[in-house]
Amino acid sequence: MRQRLLGDQRVSAIGLGAMPLSVEGRPDEARALATVHAALDAGVTLLDTADSYHLPGGEPGHNERLLARALASYGGDPDGVLVATKGGRGRPGGEADWTVNGDPRHLKAAAEGSLRRLGVEAIGLYQLHKPDPSVPFEESVGALRDLLDEGKIRLAGVSNTDADQIRRAGAILGDRLVSVQNRFSPAVGDSEPELLLAAELGLAFLPWSPLGGISRSSLDGPSPAGGEPRFGAFHEVARAYGVSPQQVCLAWLLARSPTVVPIPGASRPETIRASAAAADLLLETDALRRLDEAVRRGRRERRAA
Repeated sequence: MRQRLLGDQRVSAIGLGAMPLSVEGRPDEARALATVHAALDAGVTLLDTADSYHLPGGEPGHNERLLARALASYGGDPDGVLVATKGGRGRPGGEADWTVNGDPRHLKAAAEGSLRRLGVEAIGLYQLHKPDPSVPFEESVGALRDLLDEGKIRLAGVSNTDADQIRRAGAILGDRLVSVQNRFSPAVGDSEPELLLAAELGLAFLPWSPLGGISRSSLDGPSPAGGEPRFGAFHEVARAYGVSPQQVCLAWLLARSPTVVPIPGASRPETIRASAAAADLLLETDALRRLDEAVRRGRRERRAA
């Protein structure tokens, strides 16, 4: 597995987004644990979770506890694994499926809860899950600074932020800000400026939902009504290389910047094994050019829809 830098630590070029193991449609515990173990066996050393990854109205931290059990029961050596968690969102159930709370007191209490559930002395990477429009951004980031100063977290990151917020977070956290986690995929390119800024600043960029648009159709063409654009070029390149379109997508993301570390979700061992294998897929310039053009075309369709 190729590696990339996240702060002062090297992590696998492909991480595991563990959210599908704890939300709607989640597998039973045996398969969930097997999925995490398969990721570790494949060389994945970045596991992304959050205290809000649980069923609506459920107890916070289901996913964190699951990862702690997976690491404790793993037959190999998990010492090099970085668990990245997040605080600042909730799933109370009812009409308010996902809530946001960036109050510093809440974030500090959430971090304490994550520490207990993960069973660690310090969280490897703690991320502000989403800016809270009702709380000054600097106050939320200030909570991360305090947690760093107290030794409760080793590194800090921000998620679902724009370029201005990334710069403001950097002004508060300095070189202890190491990552940005935003949605980014062939179908959704709204965070292109943030990806470029992360590369400029040397921050790891962790695309969540990185496979958006790839599995919709094997054909190029106009988007179906209300649907996402089609990216047939990924399927065609996949056939040429003898791999899956999803693997081509992850390789395309890795080629975008040396700071990109995709975190595809998985709920089956075979899925994360396939994703991990994409780290070693190097696409030729012509293939990358073709994919870039397909992405630009598809995003134009999405905006026009």
